[in-house]
Amino acid sequence: MSDSPAERLIDLLNLEQIDVNIFRGDSPQEHLQRVFGGQVAGQALVAAGRTTDGTRPVHSLHAYFLRPGVPGVPIVYQVERVRDGRSFTTRRVVAVQQGRTIFNLTASFHSPEPGIEHQLPMREVPGPEDLPSLAEEIRDHLGTLPESLERMARRQPFDIRYVERLRWTPEEVKDAEPRSAVWMRAVGPLGDDPLVHTCALAYASDMMLLDAVRVPVEPLWGPRGFDMASLDHAMWFHRPFRTDEWFLYDQESPIATGGRGLARGRIYDRDGRLLVSVVQEGLFRPHQP
Repeated sequence: MSDSPAERLIDLLNLEQIDVNIFRGDSPQEHLQRVFGGQVAGQALVAAGRTTDGTRPVHSLHAYFLRPGVPGVPIVYQVERVRDGRSFTTRRVVAVQQGRTIFNLTASFHSPEPGIEHQLPMREVPGPEDLPSLAEEIRDHLGTLPESLERMARRQPFDIRYVERLRWTPEEVKDAEPRSAVWMRAVGPLGDDPLVHTCALAYASDMMLLDAVRVPVEPLWGPRGFDMASLDHAMWFHRPFRTDEWFLYDQESPIATGGRGLARGRIYDRDGRLLVSVVQEGLFRPHQP
């Protein structure tokens, strides 16, 4: 596998077809308790897309995280060709690891048609060139980057820049609004296949959406007071885009209650065009003493 983070991401999304409608994806051996959910979502969407004729882009996906995946163990994606209609194509994907279903996804594909046009405007924020990278911000605060975060930064396939400076103490998060925003882009070119860019964005969309739930409760970086897990994830793709160009991921949490938190995200390009809408619910359980 390549040493370039962007090429590693492309390799991760390059599934092996092992039978009709059945694909296998690598799951890197990372120092994590579970497989990153964005990886499973991105790979499942690749499997769905590879069973279409490629003429209709993805317009939506709806997914459930059912069990934590095991790092280092391949994941098999089984695709059901639900419908090939005149305007829409629908696929259902089940992700299986060690004989157990860990994730399922339904994706819909549709070619854009003429129709009404409007969108809410993007809020005004500093551009990515005016903001430090995540690694720079951590170094500024800690004086150095801990070894574990240094490894993560070297392997991270996305450049991430928080619009609001990170808060590091409970006093700083007190009374903070439940919202967060980051500029992101892949750290290298991803080629010209639109499906790769769509699946790479699905990967990125799960990286920090639930930050918006945590912002009023605890610092985003440092010890966590909660066990967190993504429960479900939905995306609507409005316009074509490139994931190796800067995009703003603006996130907010309208509610957290009953051990669950809801987060909504809007993804814009540099010109303020709304590209993608995202909604996710996560489980938040306080650490038991």
